[in-house]
Formats: sequence, C-alpha cells, structure tokens
Amino acid sequence: MNTESKTELKNKIIKGLEIAYEKMLAFKKERKSYLVIIKDNKIVKIKQ
Repeated sequence: MNTESKTELKNKIIKGLEIAYEKMLAFKKERKSYLVIIKDNKIVKIKQ
C-alpha cells in the first residue's frame, strides 16, 4: 500500500465513523435514552 491509498482509506474510515456517530445520536434522541460519555476520566450520562 502506498501513502496515497493509505490516506484515502483513512479518510473513508473517518467518514464512516462520523456517519455512525450521527446515526447513534439520532437513535438515542428517538428512544429518549442516555448518552454515556467519559469526561475528565469520569463516566457521565447525558439525557437526550
């Protein structure tokens, strides 16, 4: 694999992760469930 194809693959993976994150947020809002994140090394639940 050359650097150009690695960069292209990296961009595709990042775009896929962004889409998955948006879908997860939409699902959490639809179900009115908590979003669990780590903030300052503590687990935090955010109500949608």
